[in-house]
Amino acid sequence: SLKIGNDGYQLTVTPKKVIVKAKTPQGVFYGMQSVMQLLPPQIESETIIDNVAWEIPCVEIKDEPAYGYRGMMLDVCRHFHDVEFVKKQLDIMAMFKMNYFHWHLTDDHLWTIEIKKYPRLAEVGSVRRNADGSIHRGFYTQEQIKEVVAYAAERYITVIPEVELPGHALAALTAYPEYSCTGGPFELRNKWGVEDNVYCAGNDKTFEFLQDILEEVIPLFPGKFFHIGGDECPKVRWNECPKCQKRIKDENLKDAHELQSYFIHRIEKIILAHGKSMIGWDEILEGGLAPSATVMSWRGEEGGIAAASMGHDVIMTPSKWMYMDHGQGAVEAEPIAIKFGLPLEKTYSYDPKSPKIPENLRHHVLGAQCNMWTEYAVTPEYTEYLLYPRMLALAELDWTPKEKKDYNSFTRRLDNQLIRLDMHHINYHIPMPEGPMADRIAYTENTTLTFHNSRNYPMVYTTDGSDPQTSSTKYEKPLYFNKDVTVKIATMLPSGKLSPVRSIEVVHEKLMPATEKSTQPGIELRRTEGNLYFVKDLDGAHWSAPKIVKDFEFKPDIEDKGAYCYTGYFEVPADGIYYFSSEMDELRIDGKVIISNDGKLIRHSRTRNSIALQKGKHAFQLLMINNNIGGYLRTWNNKGFILAPEGNELELPKPEKLTH
Repeated sequence: SLKIGNDGYQLTVTPKKVIVKAKTPQGVFYGMQSVMQLLPPQIESETIIDNVAWEIPCVEIKDEPAYGYRGMMLDVCRHFHDVEFVKKQLDIMAMFKMNYFHWHLTDDHLWTIEIKKYPRLAEVGSVRRNADGSIHRGFYTQEQIKEVVAYAAERYITVIPEVELPGHALAALTAYPEYSCTGGPFELRNKWGVEDNVYCAGNDKTFEFLQDILEEVIPLFPGKFFHIGGDECPKVRWNECPKCQKRIKDENLKDAHELQSYFIHRIEKIILAHGKSMIGWDEILEGGLAPSATVMSWRGEEGGIAAASMGHDVIMTPSKWMYMDHGQGAVEAEPIAIKFGLPLEKTYSYDPKSPKIPENLRHHVLGAQCNMWTEYAVTPEYTEYLLYPRMLALAELDWTPKEKKDYNSFTRRLDNQLIRLDMHHINYHIPMPEGPMADRIAYTENTTLTFHNSRNYPMVYTTDGSDPQTSSTKYEKPLYFNKDVTVKIATMLPSGKLSPVRSIEVVHEKLMPATEKSTQPGIELRRTEGNLYFVKDLDGAHWSAPKIVKDFEFKPDIEDKGAYCYTGYFEVPADGIYYFSSEMDELRIDGKVIISNDGKLIRHSRTRNSIALQKGKHAFQLLMINNNIGGYLRTWNNKGFILAPEGNELELPKPEKLTH
């Protein structure tokens, strides 16, 4: 008789009793999560805690979610995560009433699920040799899969498996190359990005292979949905493959895009025959959408808008709001991330129902999902650092009607929820102290450091070399210095927990003299051969004769294992403090090492420094080793170095300011 949805509940708390009513077991479960959240956060502790008032306020609550789909995806192929880690995340999802766990199980970089008919998928496809010679491995047995699925079901979470096709298939093709267009041999991809080698769409044996796999995987997952990927499938092999070209001709297809649609349609029939509904990334729209498909929109909202407008169900997961591998704060203060610019507030602000979808079709938006890709999430701890607390913002936007969302209210309540995460040993993100553009600040007379953080928490600091504690000096106004010092500063939560420490070295410098040399336009570029990795590997290197180039635009081929050295002069317009950054291996200014990324995985000019320079020309040497560190190639980085006077945006020196 309750007028409430299947996930809804009614909660009544009086001085004498607590009553939870719901139509369904999951409704009761969600009601009990609210009871737990009304209790002090220490209720989540593994051990008994004394001196806590175990009280709950008297309330009358009627509650149900805005969306039926409230999801999180975990990529276990770029970096593998074991069963215990997965269970830990399921526990937190359940606490916040999330109900779909999307498990990204196969890719170019690992195959992570046991297939008994094809044992080499686990034996070969789950072992990756990284560029530095280290081995990354991991897969789940079918018994472990069943264990996780059952664990999730106890928490009213449905597990959605993803088996990628027709692209992102190199791990499978390394084990069984006969299902590729070229026949191999292959190795698992040890660099990130998109792989050209995909399943051969012109070979019927490919579809038999995939059907066998699906017939083993599908019974392990009793939920409604099965995810087939369908994203980022290059057509280069299909365009060169006689079998694929014959398929295009025989099926009267227009091109390789329609061949992808043909491929997806064939797979959809297998999935439908097993009583499942197919999900794919928004690329499955290309060449014609399979009739029963649900679209997961990641390249912005456009795919979801198009699919919903066609009457298809959609799950919104646009990368600008929902990709948890994007950094949460300032690039100079945070650890590495694939991109930056996704603070907690931006995730919370997302509205899954775009106004561009006709109002009468907005019911096709099932909900939103956050995606935890793990190219740069090397450890379980860093994976959690990226995922939390933004996953809690996702949970709230999926549950709470748009008109009732309130970010200030959310952040106030979040302080309490973070204590609950502490009880579960979750390594969540705490906003870092931001403000200074570098971690080494040069000055000629004096300098002032101003700090802030994204949620206006208090900060504490020291200047004696020790790490700050909760009792350290509280930051209340900009810090003035006229002597050398190391500032160590951390953000402090209401619970007293501190963020990682940010260390700023403040250094007095005299202006570096400019050169009076006469110079010519352009800069010198040299190359040396060798399979090189570190700057020390260049000791005794034989460099080519210099080539004069106008700027840093030269981009080595991915397979080029050599190193490159730019030398020349750049010009600064006035005496002052200049900030520098580079994504290359080493930058020297007037013979002094200013930036060293030696052996580091670097993206987005995170390593920064400042120096005092006299007006005029200054010599530079810039080294780039075309290596692969942690799956990321130096050649993918921005070339050259960027600089700016104090307080300005860093930018590349203009070609007319570069000479030799």
